[in-house]
Amino acid sequence: MITIAKLRTLKDRTCVRKCALLFHEQSQRILQGNEPDQVYISGLCSLFVSQQFLAVLDDDQLRDVRNLSSGLASTSESSLPFILEDLHYTLLSVLGSEPSDWDFVDRQGELDASLREVHPHILILDRLRSPFNVGSIFRSADSFGIEQIWLVEGTASVTHPRAVKSARGCVATVPYRWFSESALIEKLSSSSMALFALELGGSDLETFPFPKSGAAIIGSEEMGVSPALLSLCDRNLGRVSIALGGTKGSLNVSVASGIMLQKWYATTC
Repeated sequence: MITIAKLRTLKDRTCVRKCALLFHEQSQRILQGNEPDQVYISGLCSLFVSQQFLAVLDDDQLRDVRNLSSGLASTSESSLPFILEDLHYTLLSVLGSEPSDWDFVDRQGELDASLREVHPHILILDRLRSPFNVGSIFRSADSFGIEQIWLVEGTASVTHPRAVKSARGCVATVPYRWFSESALIEKLSSSSMALFALELGGSDLETFPFPKSGAAIIGSEEMGVSPALLSLCDRNLGRVSIALGGTKGSLNVSVASGIMLQKWYATTC
């Protein structure tokens, strides 16, 4: 276990992140029937006045974590893990990286990509302009077995803060590559890869012959798939569409992508 002295030598955000994970480890030790290590827990709390915490947390955030830690000494052993978990999530929230309870993370607190179920499915994003939509699609791609995401130049950057936020760590778990449209067309034209587009006017999602391996193209929010790429799809497997029953003529692109990816995953896994 890393020492308190070592923690004091870490960079600001690294120190805060590591402390968050150590509070989680301490709560899990107690839940597994071990005696709480009060000395070590107190040592972690002593870092709340360190330069690292002062550099990362604002006054309100510092007050919140100090208020949480003030109850550690007097709380019952059964309640102690809950306070430690509150500290864990509060600190990760400050860093903008709090995981869900059910996320699979490694010892560094990052999503563990080795646990993903991956299929030979490629997802191509053709000039999606919204960073939020790009990040959301990465999150769905992580869940539904996408092997790689190929991005056509003009698509919003995957490192944009809004993409990173909506991806919830999945930009790091799903490999991606950038292509110009001309380079992508050349690659797809010389390939025997099964190819289809998520577009209006296609075959119904429920009856579409999803391939065991291949690539799906998703077009931009306003323009859809470009004519050149759509032509390649029409000469291959064609288009798949989602039946709608509301007043809107289409779904948000990230929502539509999630529906299609789940069906592709469930059909071919």
